[in-house]
Amino acid sequence: MRTGGRGYGRVLLALVVLGLLGWFAWKRWGEARFLTPAPVAAAGPPADARAPAGTRIKVEVLNATRTRGLARRATLFLRDRGFDVVASGNTAEQRAVTLVLDRSQHPDWANVVGRAMQAGVQSRPDASRYVDVTVILGADWRPPPLPFYP
Repeated sequence: MRTGGRGYGRVLLALVVLGLLGWFAWKRWGEARFLTPAPVAAAGPPADARAPAGTRIKVEVLNATRTRGLARRATLFLRDRGFDVVASGNTAEQRAVTLVLDRSQHPDWANVVGRAMQAGVQSRPDASRYVDVTVILGADWRPPPLPFYP
């Protein structure tokens, strides 16, 4: 006497077919709709967005995102461009947009850092910080690729 082994085979085959159809549907529509990466700026920061020769611009970098190591990457990026990053760390506030703050009432210096970071600049003087510019990194800031040093 048979116990219906053939019925289980049909159910299993139907599940496999449905799984394959679901996978193809996901590949066709799901990835294009939900998994597309955020648009990346075509051009990086301007080449002349560097610290002026003979000028020491003291910068503080604060990470206002949940991305670990972002302040370190921004520190390396700014130092490569001639800025003197004297402090970096995290801040409790979470930001979506990167902001550059002029702390020493040198708007030209803050604007140069803002151009390098491709961020907006605001004047918020604060002599107690002993820095010229504060960069508050938001979720919109993407570090450039790391250089390859073999």
